[in-house]
Amino acid sequence: MEITLLGTGAPAGLPRPDCPCAVCATALGPDARAATALLVDGALLLDLTPGAAFAAARAGHSLGGVRQVLLSHPHDGPPVEVPAGLPQPVRVPDGRELTLLTGHRVRAVAMDAGGTGYAVTGPDGQRLLYLPPGGAPAGLAETTAESYHLVLADVVGRPDALARLRAVGAVGPTTDVLAVHLDHDVPSGAELRRRLAAAGARAVPDGTTVVAGVYEDVPDVPRRTLVLGGARSGKSVEAERRLEAFPDVLYVATGGTRGGDTEWAERVAVHRDRRPGSWRTAETTDLVPLLAEDGPPLLIDCLSLWLTDAMDAVGAWDDAEWAGGGEKALRERVREVTSAVRRTRRTVVAVSNEVGSGIVPATASGRRYRDELGRLNAAFGAECEQVLLVVAGQALVLRG
Repeated sequence: MEITLLGTGAPAGLPRPDCPCAVCATALGPDARAATALLVDGALLLDLTPGAAFAAARAGHSLGGVRQVLLSHPHDGPPVEVPAGLPQPVRVPDGRELTLLTGHRVRAVAMDAGGTGYAVTGPDGQRLLYLPPGGAPAGLAETTAESYHLVLADVVGRPDALARLRAVGAVGPTTDVLAVHLDHDVPSGAELRRRLAAAGARAVPDGTTVVAGVYEDVPDVPRRTLVLGGARSGKSVEAERRLEAFPDVLYVATGGTRGGDTEWAERVAVHRDRRPGSWRTAETTDLVPLLAEDGPPLLIDCLSLWLTDAMDAVGAWDDAEWAGGGEKALRERVREVTSAVRRTRRTVVAVSNEVGSGIVPATASGRRYRDELGRLNAAFGAECEQVLLVVAGQALVLRG
């Protein structure tokens, strides 16, 4: 089954008309996107958008063979002109199935927001799922017999839709996930590719033809990632964003509750409100058993607080205890954690502070903490496929 993406942008397109934002200003050439529309095997058109006939012609196709036009969402603005010879566009009621003379079978999928999704099975048995902008499937079964070969969805706007599909097996390791309905929420180019790759998805330019079932271009999601950054740099947001498209994430909070500390409670509440409701939380600094177990992805936030607890435990703040065995004990704890990271089979995203670039601490204990955190970050990062440094909310890839 061949799918030609006549457009891959949001309903208003990218750049948006009259929008002065930086993303719209730089969405030029291959990064400019018309509203999303798909041509399936030249016979089925999913979403009719302005200029669809010209877009098909530019991609080397014609709409003359289209036998069915299906709409996935209401179109704002003036009515879209239906090219001559094209069937009248319709939206199919949720759950209804259609069979085309070409052998394609289409089932309308209910969404949790406005719009309709379409599951298409081609004559060759290949299966694709197309979701409308801002929508996620509603009422999914607990398990799915087989995963789709191709999923086209609003990955940037609704990463939880991808998480839901993964949870029931509808998206598997070989599913090609294409981001569509792309808007000005994420800078085009390298930054968009980086964010999508972390979710196991990709984007293609308008006019691209893909083949369902060909998964060589599916990006490999890094299994271990370290996210570094200074205070309020956006490192935790970056780490959380990397796992939004995955179900059942275990958030490992290493800072504890700190009863009576209202400022700390406010910080914890902000983090908790940002996280998807399906994530679980474990408040612990005992990382080795978690890394040794099989299970859902881990988000460890953060190694800096883990180190504080470890230094407390070995008496690292006292010079005599440090010299009398505390240093050796801390090195052993760090070795145990980094060895566990090397052996783990779980997906892990860990957050840590980068403190070595600022003013030299005035106290010996402060300098000791700075040095040990630098050593921990280096040792942990050495075991990770990807290491990022977040500065002013912008992620710089150091490795991977």
